[in-house]
Amino acid sequence: MSPTSHIDSRGAFELRFQSLFHLGRGFAFPCDAHGLVDMSTLSERGRNNYLLARAMVGREFAQPSVSAT
Repeated sequence: MSPTSHIDSRGAFELRFQSLFHLGRGFAFPCDAHGLVDMSTLSERGRNNYLLARAMVGREFAQPSVSAT
């Protein structure tokens, strides 16, 4: 995959972390087709939420899934 195709596919997908305890709640972050999130494009709050969601997989959030937007 070329760097350009990686950039072009970003925003067409999102990485979703669903809450294990609160149906319909969770976090979603723009990513590429492989689930890679470019943290440099996130706001400070977005980065903090992303890191929290990753750290809490299995405790508060289910395994993340990639979906097309």
